[in-house]
Parts: sequence; C-alpha cells; structure tokens
Amino acid sequence: MITHPLSPLTPAEIGALRVAVEKSGLGGPSVRFAYVMLREPEKSSVLAFRPGGTVHREIGALLLDLATNTVTDVVADVTDIDSPALVSRQVLDTATGGTAPSLDEDFGIAEEIVKGDAAYVKALEARGITDLGQVRVVALSAGVFGYDDEIGVRAARVLAFRQDHPTDSCWAHPIDGVVAHVDLTNRKILRLIDTGHLDVPAESGDYTDPAVHGPLRTSLKPIEITQPDGVSFTLDDDVLSWEGWSVRLGFNGREGLTLHQLGFQERPVIYRASVSEMVVNYGDPSPTHAWQNYFDVGEYQFGRLANSLELGCDCLGEIVYRSATVVDDLGQSKEIRNAICIHEEDFGVLWKHSDGFSGTKETRRQRRLVISFFVTVGNYDYGFYWYLYLDGKIELEAKATGIVFTSGHPGGDYPYATEIAPGLGAPVHQHLFCARLDMTVDGVANAVDEIELQRVPVSESNPWGNALARTVTRLSREGGAAREAANHLGRVWRIASTETVNRMGGRPAYVLHPEGKPLLMADPSSSAVARATFATKSLWVTRYDPAEMWAAGAVVNQHPGGAGLPAYAAADRDIDGQDIVVWHTFGLTHFPRLEDWPVMPVDYAGFTLAPDGFLDRNPTLDVPATIRSNGSCCGSETC
Repeated sequence: MITHPLSPLTPAEIGALRVAVEKSGLGGPSVRFAYVMLREPEKSSVLAFRPGGTVHREIGALLLDLATNTVTDVVADVTDIDSPALVSRQVLDTATGGTAPSLDEDFGIAEEIVKGDAAYVKALEARGITDLGQVRVVALSAGVFGYDDEIGVRAARVLAFRQDHPTDSCWAHPIDGVVAHVDLTNRKILRLIDTGHLDVPAESGDYTDPAVHGPLRTSLKPIEITQPDGVSFTLDDDVLSWEGWSVRLGFNGREGLTLHQLGFQERPVIYRASVSEMVVNYGDPSPTHAWQNYFDVGEYQFGRLANSLELGCDCLGEIVYRSATVVDDLGQSKEIRNAICIHEEDFGVLWKHSDGFSGTKETRRQRRLVISFFVTVGNYDYGFYWYLYLDGKIELEAKATGIVFTSGHPGGDYPYATEIAPGLGAPVHQHLFCARLDMTVDGVANAVDEIELQRVPVSESNPWGNALARTVTRLSREGGAAREAANHLGRVWRIASTETVNRMGGRPAYVLHPEGKPLLMADPSSSAVARATFATKSLWVTRYDPAEMWAAGAVVNQHPGGAGLPAYAAADRDIDGQDIVVWHTFGLTHFPRLEDWPVMPVDYAGFTLAPDGFLDRNPTLDVPATIRSNGSCCGSETC
C-alpha cells in the first residue's frame, strides 16, 4: 500500500505503466524503457501531505522504439493501478535533443556488427588476434563530434580487449589503435579508425590469480564490530530516524539513492538530495581516445547498475539493508537485493578538554550514521556514502575504485597516459560529480552568501596587522551564482533561512565547504565542455522548478550540449529569499599511478554541509561519556 507521495515505485505500479503504454499504442516488442522514475509531486503538495491523505501517483519514462528510432517522453497516471493511463506524451527530436541512454543489448549488437565486418577482423589479425572468442567488445557512448552521419541515429564507439582465459582481466590487454564508429540503428560501421598501434600488452592483470597477487597475508587479525544492544536508529516506512535526524529514503534507476525531507532536531534542512550527474572526461588526444567522455548517470543510469551489498565485504558491523526496485529495458521491475546499506560508525573524538583550573577531564566519542550504495559502470566502481553526524554535520563522500581504463602505451614520455605495466597505458582523466541539493533550511525561503577570508591592512584600528576579517556577498540572481571554489581564500557558501532567526539574532544556516579540487579542464571550445558545462563551476544556484532535475539536461546521450544547468541559470531568476536549489560539482583528477594497477585502491572526493547558527549551541553536550555496555571513555564521573 502506498502511504506517502514519495514512496518508491512498486512492481505493481511498474506493471501499470506497461499497461498504460500498451493501451496508448506505444508498446510492442521493439519498444525499450529508460529513465523510469516516480514523477514526484510538486514540493508544496508533498510538504502539505499528512498521513492518511490521498496519494496521487505518476510515473515518467522515456520510450525508444528500435524499429523506428522514435523517442517518446511519457507520463502515466498509475494512481489506480487497475486503470492506468498516459496523461502526457511528447516525441523528441533526436537530431537536436539527444536519444535514449545506453541499453543492455547495445553491447551485443555492437559485437555482432564489428565481428561481422571484414575490415575490423583484418585489423584484429594485424594485431595477432585470430580467435574472435577472445575479443571482448565494449560499446561506449559516442558523444557529439560533428559527424553528420551520426545525427538522428543511435551511435556508439567500439573499443576491444583480449581476454586470454575465463577469469582473465581483459583490461590488461587493450586492442589499441583501432576504434569503430558504429551506427546501432542501421547496424553498420560508419568509420573504422586504425592508427597502426599493433602491440597488445601481454602481462596478466588478473588480480585474483595467486601468480599475480602472491601469498595472502597472515598478519592481519580480525576486527569485529558489534552493538550488543542493537542499533540506535529506526527505519519505518522508508523514514530513517537517528539521534535527532530524520530522512526519507528513495531510490530510482537513474540516480540511485535519493534523500528526501532531511531534517535535524525536527527542523528541515534539505528537501531532496542526490547525485544528479557525473562526467568522466579522458585527456588522451589520440584518435582512439580523444572522444572519451561519459555521463554515467544520464547515459548509463546509476541506479540500474547498483550492487547487491554483502555483509563483511561492503558493509561492516550491525547492518540494516534496504532493497530497491528498478526497471529494465523491457519495462519489467527488477529487485536489487541489499542495494542500500545503513549502519552506525564510531568516528573518533567528538569533543575533548582537560581543564587545568577546574580539574575536569571530558572526552566524548563522535558517531555517524552511514547511508550508502555502490554502482559498477564498466571498469569503474563508485560508492556514495551520505554521513549524518551527532553534531549536525552532513557529508557526501564518493569512493572511486575498480580498474582504470586502459590503452596501448606508445612508449617514451607520453604526457597523456601513465605506463602502468609493460606497454599498458592508463590515460589521464577526471571524475566530476554534481550533487543536487534542494535546500529547505528552516523552510523554503533561503538565500546563499559567498564568504571569503579577508586580509586587513595595517591601520589605526589594526596597528599590529593581525586582524582577520571576511567578506560576505549575497548571490541574488541565477546569472551571477555560477561560482568556482577558491581554497586560497577559504571560500565557502552559506545557505541561510531568510525567515527565521537564532537566539543571537542571526540567520540559521548551513555552510557548504567544498574540497576545491580542479573542475573540468577540457578546452572551453570542446564538446566535453559544451555537454558538461555544469562541471566548469563548483556552485550553481537556481530557483526551484520541479522539472529542473538534471545537471546536464534530461536527455544526455548524443545531446550536443547547452542543456541542464546553463539553460536553467540563463533564466536569471531571483534567488534571494526564494525556494532555491544548490548544485555542487566535486570530484577527482586522476593521473594514474603504478599503485592503481591491476585494481585501484579507493580514492575519495566529497563535500561537507555544516550548521552555522542553525543551532544555539553545541548540540552534543548531552552525549554521555559511557556509551558502551562494557566500557567507558573518560568523563568527570569516571576519572
């Protein structure tokens, strides 16, 4: 039974969507489903909802008819699952507006096309490969690079790798120097580019092979994490509660995990939070790799690629899992078991002081609630960990691991790829994520201030030159709110209520602390920048619009660019004391190391939101010194 407007889609509702599509005449064996998501009601209606109220349900989807290459955006009303109906349908112009994301079957179609092409097979033979059964074909999103014959068709770039035995890591053996530009719609090769690089690296990268990893360590002793009295949180009808925090969990096939109506101490902070998009831009300008830039949310759909998490491997301790329902290409519901992991972690010292005057010695332990999921997108794996802290802080941490994308290394001091094994290259690249944070700090009327550290020159009021100050600049309109981080200035962004005040007369706020790592470094004239303009700025602030959800636009695959955040911000709407959405770009620039091969240790990126005047004092004074049933930390009552 659906009890809330934001409850995740059920298999019955997904089945009703298929019925509505069939009834409308849009169904059939050649139709594929993408971007199937709950069409969330407008914010005001959700905030006004009370338990027991009427729940209206709509599902949005993008339909691709493979027979006609027609892409149709539809909305179905599934409130009554016995009588569903389409309430909206719009055919998209694939020549100018992009096409449906990658399908599972694209890989098989691409393999059939290239392995059936005489010129492609000859190129493999020139590299000493005659057994096509060893060739692993990877069909990758093509982007937009001015090829007229790719306009209006579904295109892919095909690279290949050799797999020497069933458990071999094919990424160790890239068949470089040859790339096929493939028309998936008409099932043919448009262009076959061969640079003449013939060497296929031979050294094994099979990290599961004892010959590669060597004898396993025997020196590590077990670490057991237990909570004898159980966990401190509750999960009731998708609402997670813990130590003053409350958040509704969501999950969809595009974004994966979403957080809704996140609040602290019964006060709202964020209405909706998710990773809206990410781009992986590769920096090797060779003809085989210059086109590589992938939008892993919009082109490959994060949520559908989520892992089923395992106790003791992905999550450690007293774990509560949440499974998720997504939708496959045929419009069928699919359960991902244990897609979301929820647990508590000790996080070291929360606060501590030994007072020489009073003689007191007090220490408290920090703890955080972890809400996470992991996805695998081809060679890379990404974990997304939302952390809620006892003191009111919020963090998002992205963990990048898996296997670096590989190439044939040309030798010498090639600046665009690291030689990580003999003849094996790993091109430089960036992983840039964009978090969409629909803020509701003490309500929907919010504003953003940019705050920087300011040096104060020597003067009569500052004779010793030791004064420090800060500048505060209100971002009043969307057009001026696309900003870059500046760590040398300590630049942060304060999101404050414009309707409430704290006990000292200030505005309750949360401050966004960026890591300030590099943004998208492709040339401003490049296709990558045109399509991933969101990644050229650390911060965007837009007026709330329920249709504006996607940093790179609603339809990403083969879209020429300009959609999403640059289009939203071009409206230049008032954002001072309005219902606003904060978008934050963060990520990694990766010059691969030898230590990243043959499987990469986790690298990290993220950001923090910290309360600033949201609370009247330290909210953790009531955390006891004794937290465990079998021990204590040092408090005045025990020391």
